[in-house]
Amino acid sequence: MLLRAALVSAALISLPLPTPAHDIYSQIRDGRGASCCDDRDCRPAFYRLTTRGVQMYMDQQWIDVPNDRIQYRALPGDRGEAGGGQWCGSANELDLSNPEGVYVTRCAILPPQAASAQGTSSF
Repeated sequence: MLLRAALVSAALISLPLPTPAHDIYSQIRDGRGASCCDDRDCRPAFYRLTTRGVQMYMDQQWIDVPNDRIQYRALPGDRGEAGGGQWCGSANELDLSNPEGVYVTRCAILPPQAASAQGTSSF
């Protein structure tokens, strides 16, 4: 009985652990090389291209995304929930000195085909 329990334990330990969903963001870096994510602030987000620039849908509202924070590339592990859009940032209290408003975008990932639609080169 003890041998059986040991074998079952060994088999369970040797199984690969599921990869946490947030791991798809671990390799994303901003233009300065800093990590875009701290394990809780990145998520799939729908996006749209407007005449004013890119907007992403956060918490039931469209927010403007600064052009210098956008990366046009495929993100390995993206399940396509938001058409390839991913947003990393934080929601702050209303700060009138923050030109982005309540949301501070660290990085925004859009699929490569969005760059050609926007008329921008890939990151």
